[in-house]
Order: sequence, then structure tokens, then C-alpha cells
Amino acid sequence: MKTIGVLTSGGDAPGMNAAIRAVVRTGCESGMKVMGIRRGYKGLIEGDMFEMNLRSVSDIIHRGGTMLYSARCPEFAESEVQDKAVEVCKEFGLDGIVAIGGDGTFMGARALTLKGVPCIGIPGTIDNDIASTSHTIGYDTALNTIMDMVDRVRDTTESHDRCSVIEVMGRNAGFLALNAGIAVGATCILVPEIDYDIDSYIIERMKRTMTTGKHHFIIIVAEGVKGIEVSSLAKYIEEKTGVESRATVLGHVQRGGSPSVRDRVIASKMGYHAVQLLKQDIGN
Repeated sequence: MKTIGVLTSGGDAPGMNAAIRAVVRTGCESGMKVMGIRRGYKGLIEGDMFEMNLRSVSDIIHRGGTMLYSARCPEFAESEVQDKAVEVCKEFGLDGIVAIGGDGTFMGARALTLKGVPCIGIPGTIDNDIASTSHTIGYDTALNTIMDMVDRVRDTTESHDRCSVIEVMGRNAGFLALNAGIAVGATCILVPEIDYDIDSYIIERMKRTMTTGKHHFIIIVAEGVKGIEVSSLAKYIEEKTGVESRATVLGHVQRGGSPSVRDRVIASKMGYHAVQLLKQDIGN
């Protein structure tokens, strides 16, 4: 391996910059040429890349988002588009690529590997939905962000004896909802992986809890739960319990912010290890 590329693809996640930094520093210190590919696979097929060095990644470890920018590239699923990417790799002399992102990024990396361009995937997604990885880059920061936001909502919820129905991200995985819900002491948590019945799981539980003297509630809902729209759920809860209810969608605030210690450390370790694997000619 003489020249490697590094890209970030799909949704951004806190800690991606730390991973980029580790890849560049490890590559450069191993005598490699490291090319930064802008805007993921879209930038790859367009040849939008530049040579990086130690100074390219100074003072980025604490920054959220990704300095290489990101983009979704659904057309990369097509074989002819992948072939074009392979030709671009040959044009720029890329012997391998480190791809940082979620499941779509990994599928793209696998496709390139099968076509002769070795790739190593680094799991970077707040959803934590990559197999064989206990904590993806960005997951811990997102959890802490959700916890902080819900704690703030709780102040108003408690002051007005309300029920707050809060939607969190996660796509089709419930990791964010489950662990954030536990951390904030939610009354109920809805995740895509477990079937639910609103009346028995939420309404009856709230009514039982109200008999103990509690009149404010937090309900956490993962965005991937089918058949649930949080504003409609809030109205239903109010109708059935008489507790004033409000819906809150936290949205993309969950993606941003300076990465936590855990995300910075695992990103740095993964970035270093990815380059070591490429040095051994081990692909995705």
C-alpha cells in the first residue's frame, strides 16, 4: 500500500473527524500518501480528492461533523457506477480506501473490495446499527445529547404536570431510544424491535403511576417504530388519561456537537487499526 484514500459517507456523526485524523496521521507516519475524498462516494466517482498531511488534520479531533463533508449516493449501488469509481481509483493511484459511515457506506466498501479496491469500513453512525460493533462512532455523543435535551424538556413537563412524548433518531434500530430512555428515567420506551400495545403499555401504566401521586411523564419513541406519529400519540394519551400532553421531535440536533471522550478514543483506535489492516492487504 503506497497510496490510500479516506472518505466519510451517509449521515455525519460526532467523532468522524477523530477517525479521519487517525487515518491520516497513521498513514503518513507509515510512509503512505493519503488522499482525502470529499463528499463520500459521490466525490469518489467525481475524482474530488486532495492529498492530506499531518497539518491537514490539526485541531479537528474536537469538532463534530466531518471535515471531508458527506453525501448520500444511492446510484453507487449500480455496478457501472462502481466500475467508474474503480477507474478513478486507478487514475489517482489509490491502493485502498478507508470508508467511514453506516450500513450504506459498508455496502459501498464491500462492492469496491469485490471489484479489486481493498476497503476497510469504520462504523460511524449515531444509530449504532452496525453488526459486530458494540459502540459505533457518534453513538455515545448522541446519547448524551438526547439525555441533556430530555432533561431540559423535563423541567417544563414537571412544572406543568404534563406528559412529553419525545421522538429520537435511530432509523430502524432502537438503541438510542432504549438507552437514552433508561438514562432519563422514562415511563415508557417504544423501539422498533419489540411489539407494543399503547393501551396496556402506556395508558394503563400511566394510570397506575398516577395513583402513587405522580402526574408528569416522559415517553421516548424511536423514529423507526411503525404506526406511531408522536403528535397523534400525545393527543391520544391526553384523551385517555386527562394528562396534558405535548410531542417533541428532537431532530438533527442529535447528530451535532463536539464528540465525547469515548467517541474520540474509539474513533482514534479504529482509524489507526484500519490503516494497519490495509498495510497487511486485508480488505473489507
